[in-house]
Amino acid sequence: MKIRRYAMLRSGRLIRPFVALLCMLLPWGARADCVGSPYPRIRALQHLSEADAARAVRAVRARLAASAGKPGADPRRQAALYAVLAQSYSRLELDGEARAAALKGLSLGTDKRDPVRVDLLEAYAENVYDAPGIRAALHSIQTATAAQTHGSLNATCLRITEGILEYRLDRPDLAIGPLTRAYRSPQAPRGSEPRMFAADALTAVMRALGDYREALALNRQVIAWDLAHRASLSLSVSKYVRGTILKLMHDYTGAIREFTASRVLSVPLHDLQGIAFEDLRICETRVAIGDYRRAAGECRRALPAFIAAHSTDVIKETRAVLARIDLGEGHPRRALAELNGVLDHAGEDMPPRRVSILYLWRARTNAALGRYRQAYADLAEYSRRITADYGAERLRQAAAMRARFATDEEIERNRDLKHELALSQERSRRQAEELKRNAAIFFSGLVVIALLIYISIASSRHRRALVRLATIDGLTGLPNRRRTAELANEALQAARARSEPLTVAIIDLDHFKSINDCCGHAAGDHVLREVGRAALQVLRAGDVFGRWGGEEFLLVAPNTTLDTALGILERLRASLLAIELPTSAAGLRVKLSAGLATLDAKAVTLDELIASADEALYEAKSQGRDLVRIAAHGRLSTTRSAGGAPGH
Repeated sequence: MKIRRYAMLRSGRLIRPFVALLCMLLPWGARADCVGSPYPRIRALQHLSEADAARAVRAVRARLAASAGKPGADPRRQAALYAVLAQSYSRLELDGEARAAALKGLSLGTDKRDPVRVDLLEAYAENVYDAPGIRAALHSIQTATAAQTHGSLNATCLRITEGILEYRLDRPDLAIGPLTRAYRSPQAPRGSEPRMFAADALTAVMRALGDYREALALNRQVIAWDLAHRASLSLSVSKYVRGTILKLMHDYTGAIREFTASRVLSVPLHDLQGIAFEDLRICETRVAIGDYRRAAGECRRALPAFIAAHSTDVIKETRAVLARIDLGEGHPRRALAELNGVLDHAGEDMPPRRVSILYLWRARTNAALGRYRQAYADLAEYSRRITADYGAERLRQAAAMRARFATDEEIERNRDLKHELALSQERSRRQAEELKRNAAIFFSGLVVIALLIYISIASSRHRRALVRLATIDGLTGLPNRRRTAELANEALQAARARSEPLTVAIIDLDHFKSINDCCGHAAGDHVLREVGRAALQVLRAGDVFGRWGGEEFLLVAPNTTLDTALGILERLRASLLAIELPTSAAGLRVKLSAGLATLDAKAVTLDELIASADEALYEAKSQGRDLVRIAAHGRLSTTRSAGGAPGH
């Protein structure tokens, strides 16, 4: 079973001849594919493919050539050879050749439950990376799974492939079902290869769902398997996967360490594609920390290997990162040209989950160039793709990085406006031509001036529309005050209609001015961003959390009693304590004070609830900070004493 680094799946690589020989003599972890060939000699070719894919290609093609045209050749054995050929091409990142070999084998017509047919279906499906092709491959895999005996090894391996394809379609919520069933299948006991394959794929899915701790735990299982079987090729990929998870957790130092360790393993194996992927990920991580100069060198070092392999999707991904570097270094025109080339097919030639963000980057690039109409169009496309491609859970996980825009009706009105503008420009052009033929230059000049004024007014309208659409705080990624108030009023009305409790909290960061004074405003901005990230991890679906102003935040918890709200604030307080500050902030920690108020007969409007919570916050501040105070109720401190638990 071939799993690309790019898709965070397992893959074998081409290695030097003496390493391949060692793999055949020692138990170096030469991994058979999930099902495995029923023919011992062909199974040996599968092991050879794991160790030296290029050599396996030559051996299989020689056998196929020798049997070509011979009467009485066994079509099932021929199909099994094509399965090994497809798997070998796959490990060499030759996706087109792998698909062609798989289709050739499938054309020989084996039984639906034949392990050879399952190998061929998996080899084809796992080498498809465009969205229409993935959907077609997924249908074939699901049809094949339905034809298998329940609980069989064939069914288990097909479920793993189904999960991988669902993941590539950016549907981790649908991928987790078949992968979990495969992981827990009796055909995948602890320590077995199918179990390891399922764990490896689940690592990517858990990462996509934002459950990074579970993803790291699964990744540790795979790394332990690789180490136990001395599987250097697989260990290199596992280290790479670990780096991607740490990068998403904003542990950039740890991510670079793991990517570098993966690269060290790849170099002696002559794993050129692997080295290129590791360089690309190190480049991305350096971009995240603003180290553009070193990042550019690593991205450019990776690009030739992807070009040589004709890996269009990865080439475009690398070019997109180089565009981000150009934008960060103040070269928006160069960045825009690069991004236009990347999106020349509207993202259809790239994995879907990597396309949406490209429109956001291009929107920022257009905005930097003053091209507000194009920026708005890209922002609308980014919003549409995020809404269409992600389920509710994914939307919640992506809330910190998602921009909110106008309704579909407003987008449609904007499209109509652009269409009217184009028609008006065409009419004006024709009028200008007619006037040139029949009137004096003076009248032509008037038409040109009128056209410029019209375009200026239309551009001003677009700018105002873009400002009106902005409902996200630019620093934290949280809803801004206006949007937070809208969501809070909706929650209040729903609570009254259902006669449910509702709790409101005003949260203020303690000594935030001291952090700014000691560490600088950049550190203060970092703290505010981390507060937003921590809140999204702690809060529940349905809770409203937005930036209320400065270092103040508003929490609205529907169907929540005071006790539950106190528990939420305690978890948030613990997350804030883990935020790291620069060394110049000696003795300072990120702490909060909060005032709580709950919906009752006395507080009938949102303003009254917030005013009650604000009074409680003032009381918490005046009594020493790092406290929670409840409006018109008993008092509770969030400061942990030596006894551990919060005290009343």
